[in-house]
Amino acid sequence: MTVTSPTHSSSNRSFTTATQGSSLADVLERVLDKGVVIAGDISVSVGSTELLSIRIRLLISSVDKAREIGVNWWEGDPYLSSQAQALRVSNEQLQDRIEGLEKELRALRASTDEVSETVASE
Repeated sequence: MTVTSPTHSSSNRSFTTATQGSSLADVLERVLDKGVVIAGDISVSVGSTELLSIRIRLLISSVDKAREIGVNWWEGDPYLSSQAQALRVSNEQLQDRIEGLEKELRALRASTDEVSETVASE
C-alpha cells in the first residue's frame, strides 16, 4: 500500500518565522542571553468582592544575565546552599533550647506563685 501526499506549490505554503533555520539550541541561547519576562495577574471575584488575587512574575534568563540585572536571590537562600543542612540542625537545636528554657520559666513561676500563696495564708 502506498500513501501519496498532494503536492503543493512552495510559494503558496511559505511562512516566514523569526526562528526559521534556527535550531532549538540557537533559540534557547537567544532567550537566555536576552532574558524573557512573563507577568500576569489573576483575580477571582464574586460581584464586587475579590476572593483571590494571584500575581505571577516569571523571569527566564541565564545566571550571568540575572546577576547583571540584579537578580541573585539564590545566592543568599540557605535551602539552596551547601550550608542548608547545618543551618537546619542548628535551628532545631535552638528550638529545643527555647522549649527547655520556657519549661524552666513556667516551673519558676509556679514555685513563686506557691511561695506567695503560702506567705499570704500565714
